[in-house]
Amino acid sequence: MKQLIQNLKTGETLLTDVPTPQVQPGHVLIQTRRSLVSLGTERMLVEFGKASLLDKVRQQPDKVKQVIEKIQSDGLRPTIEAVIRKLDQPVPLGYCNVGTVLAVGDGVNDLCIGDRVASNGYHAEVVCVPRNLVTLIPDAVSDDEAVFTVVGSISLNSIRLLAPAAGETVVVIG
Repeated sequence: MKQLIQNLKTGETLLTDVPTPQVQPGHVLIQTRRSLVSLGTERMLVEFGKASLLDKVRQQPDKVKQVIEKIQSDGLRPTIEAVIRKLDQPVPLGYCNVGTVLAVGDGVNDLCIGDRVASNGYHAEVVCVPRNLVTLIPDAVSDDEAVFTVVGSISLNSIRLLAPAAGETVVVIG
């Protein structure tokens, strides 16, 4: 099956053949019908992938502490090898997916094969997503509308975390 991935070492974004995932316990296997590109998040990931190693370090200062701790515990060479291995792992892109349920894993009792769902699945022909990140789509909602579900839920969660009081002014950028 096809999946959109990014090589963090080179910054290259590729549509590549990967094995079709198998359903896992507590997960839902979904055949993709629509996938939404989130310009902000995905552009940031692509730009991060294209950045030099030094720029990657500058963009993630929190990771520097982890690397220093690993050097102290494991040594320089194993740490460098671990960083290189991490950069060699392709990163799947995407997190706004609409599709049809192909299978449900053990413990998933409220969805059925054929249900139309929205999830945070990758840009791929088939995705396997934890049940708590999948929701049924009402019949009155089109695929083109439903594909915005995850972006909307992220926005809603941000407002909840902000906990604005009535009458407060809030500015949204982006």
